[in-house]
Amino acid sequence: QVQLVESGGGLVQAGGSLRLSCVASGVIFSITAVGWYRQAPGKQRELVATITREGNTNYEDSVKGRFTISRDNAKNTVYLQMNSLKPEDTAVYYCNLSPVRFALSWGQGTQVTVSS
Repeated sequence: QVQLVESGGGLVQAGGSLRLSCVASGVIFSITAVGWYRQAPGKQRELVATITREGNTNYEDSVKGRFTISRDNAKNTVYLQMNSLKPEDTAVYYCNLSPVRFALSWGQGTQVTVSS
């Protein structure tokens, strides 16, 4: 049974940093591309960062230079380091396979709130 558990969210002031973690069971992250997605209130879920099984990364334009996705294969965990946070980064953040058409059951996500 696949389970994705996100953590690390919280309330932070603009300009601050957070590090999100996603631990997987029932799926091996190292053999697939994994993404961090986010969904703000009233908006569709969007993909913000991807890491391939080769370790290549890709970012949505609004987070380039501020967010860094990484993985620890031994821990079957993917991280999202978020720096220089902005109020518009406020959303629930989820991890899942990438692209979204390969997505598994969604976890509960982790709330990130950035105050101005």
